[in-house]
Amino acid sequence: MHPLSPPPAALPAASPPPFPAAPARLRLDGAALVANWRRLRALGGAAACGAAVKADGYGLGATEVVRRLAAAGARDFFVATWAEAAALAPLGLPVSVLHGVRDEDMGAARHLAGIARPVLNTQAQVARWRAAGGGPCDVMVDTGINRLGVSADEVRGGLLDGLVPDTVMSHLARADEDCADNARQAGMLATLRDAVPPGTRLSLANSAGVALGRDWAFDLTRPGLALYGGRPRAGLEGIAQVAFPQAQVLQRRRVPAGGAVGYNAAWTAGRDTDVAVLNLGYADGYRRAFTNAGAASWGGVRLPVIGRVSMDLTALDATDAAGLAEGDWVDLDYDLDAASAASGISAYELLTGLGARWERAWI
Repeated sequence: MHPLSPPPAALPAASPPPFPAAPARLRLDGAALVANWRRLRALGGAAACGAAVKADGYGLGATEVVRRLAAAGARDFFVATWAEAAALAPLGLPVSVLHGVRDEDMGAARHLAGIARPVLNTQAQVARWRAAGGGPCDVMVDTGINRLGVSADEVRGGLLDGLVPDTVMSHLARADEDCADNARQAGMLATLRDAVPPGTRLSLANSAGVALGRDWAFDLTRPGLALYGGRPRAGLEGIAQVAFPQAQVLQRRRVPAGGAVGYNAAWTAGRDTDVAVLNLGYADGYRRAFTNAGAASWGGVRLPVIGRVSMDLTALDATDAAGLAEGDWVDLDYDLDAASAASGISAYELLTGLGARWERAWI
């Protein structure tokens, strides 16, 4: 270019291409979610029915879960951390932060005042909250799980003087079992009725606790897993599956008899086998425990998982699915009870482990 020539005109910035759809998607049944909440509310009798929406709504997407349950009548929502509470703040609905309030949380707690309140778990948290002026709060009392919570004796001794908690709660350790500990925990919480300010609600039951019966419901139940399709004990019949995972076929290939599939030759073909390779793996939360144990379906045909589930890929035996081709979608077998039995992984982990790669589509 000649030294006196004007600089070339800048090229217009190119628009970024549209982001392609994810090769794995969760079809989420909003009607089933609401029906599950209504079923749990009915089981609790006169008690209010809240919703545990921690871990991003057990992996389904907390914002959309809360929107749907609030429209159905839910008014009490529970998260684990202040970051989770902040993510829900635009909805303007009351949220309780189960892990309480650390020194590091005080700025967030002030910012979210009027929306989120801490569930105070220790003497130090109670003192910290009182020193900051008190304000709306909840309190966790340990009645036997030995995890979080102040003691019942501390409450009786005046630990909460000067505070007006909305709810004093505890948590069942063995609600999925039939054992004396459940009644003992309920009895211990009941003794605090006269030790807390008038109008304070008592709360004990998680999903399994709701199924124990109305003696465990108190004033407010706090189901989590059952909202999303899990059935941690008998008595939750009628709870419906909410999340339906689907994955796309990346390649269809032929493996001859004697050929191995995947890492460490964890599966060997006993016959010439058509294999569908999915764009899905344990980085998406589809666990390695489904190796040679999980399954999918397409057009009514069951497609067993063959070989080791790897970080991003899973292989299926597609021999009996003649029309299945690259780009098609298969339905993963993910009924929480059956998938838990097949993998040895709890239903809680199977849901909350579903990561950010999934496209979440409410139906």
